[in-house]
Amino acid sequence: MSPPLVLVTGATGYIASLLIPQLLEKGNRVRAMARQPERLYKRAWHKQAETIRADVMEPQTLAPALDGVHTAYYLIHSMSRGQGYTKAERLGAENFVRAAEETGVEHIIYLGGLADPEQHTAPHLRSRIETGIALRRGKIPVTEFRAGVIVGSGSFSFEMIRFMTELFPVIPAPAWIQNRTQPIAVQNVIDYLLAALENENGRGGVFEIGGPEITTYQDLMLRYARVRGLRRKMLVVPRIPTWLMAFGVDLMTPVPRRIAGALIGSLSTDSIVRNPKTPTVFPGIELIDYDAALRMTLEAAHPDRIQRVWEDDTPGLKALKHEGCFILRLTRPPGDKPNASRGSARNSRNCIGGPFGKIYFERNAEPDGRTAITLFLVPRGSPGYLFSLLLQAILRLLFLPLSCHPGI
Repeated sequence: MSPPLVLVTGATGYIASLLIPQLLEKGNRVRAMARQPERLYKRAWHKQAETIRADVMEPQTLAPALDGVHTAYYLIHSMSRGQGYTKAERLGAENFVRAAEETGVEHIIYLGGLADPEQHTAPHLRSRIETGIALRRGKIPVTEFRAGVIVGSGSFSFEMIRFMTELFPVIPAPAWIQNRTQPIAVQNVIDYLLAALENENGRGGVFEIGGPEITTYQDLMLRYARVRGLRRKMLVVPRIPTWLMAFGVDLMTPVPRRIAGALIGSLSTDSIVRNPKTPTVFPGIELIDYDAALRMTLEAAHPDRIQRVWEDDTPGLKALKHEGCFILRLTRPPGDKPNASRGSARNSRNCIGGPFGKIYFERNAEPDGRTAITLFLVPRGSPGYLFSLLLQAILRLLFLPLSCHPGI
């Protein structure tokens, strides 16, 4: 008898990209739902899971995605929509739970944000709470987890900490940098999501999850610097406008301005676990402390460990900041000459290390004759960051003509 079918929504997102392979490793049947499923075709697990296009803002697309599903993970947010995203998040949750009821889904697992619902909270966290309420208004049992700062390579909140701490010897920050937070390692988040799949005691409950220690946002940045061997100081600047901080984060980090604005607003209040019932209902989760989670995350800044979200069949030049790296990728369509290395992939890689960090140069000969050249710049500290920015800009100018002439 085949195991029940599990649907993972938001499959191109950060948490889903880590959850899906671990679900598959445990023998689950997985259907990955995304608005752009073609972005999943290069993932290592793609052939092991079913993929489907659906959008919670298009209710007519949901029935095929939910057909035959036993448990659905709801891992969707709409912060990138900008103004009005809170209304879109509630509407999307209502559409989803309605379709789930009609198709016979038995369980929904939702990951939201950690905040005190009785206190004034930022729109982002309030929307996360209201999304959970919308899901629970239905007839299907919902297991809701609420997490604050997630420590992991690719987490928006962590990437803000990483890039800003690497760049600035003196880090400008607003007064709320002293607010309390309870960071949790991303693997522990996945542990809870996996445990909820089989733990019936958690159905219908709301569970706050955090790591083993309560600290401040300032301490998170200074401890990151300590682990990296960097000397950093904080400069508290009162009344920095949120829009200005979001602009700077967008410029300096992988976090887009709209998402940065929402996240920055959510940092203005404490984000800690107030209800200690989670370990009782979900025993056996071995919590990872912040410094250990940091080291695990820093080790993941390697071409073999990074989620290759940029890989697709589109020719041309791509430049991005991702998981602690500056990445430049040139994909050239097949030329007129036969490719001697057709049928191979990722066939060469070189690494150069120095005081500014590491540089990985990778050349892939795809089976269809396309050639992909990828440069990974892993900077260390302010000199490494500035060096990476300069080198990326120079290489973009050099690579751009090549992207237009496949026969070169």
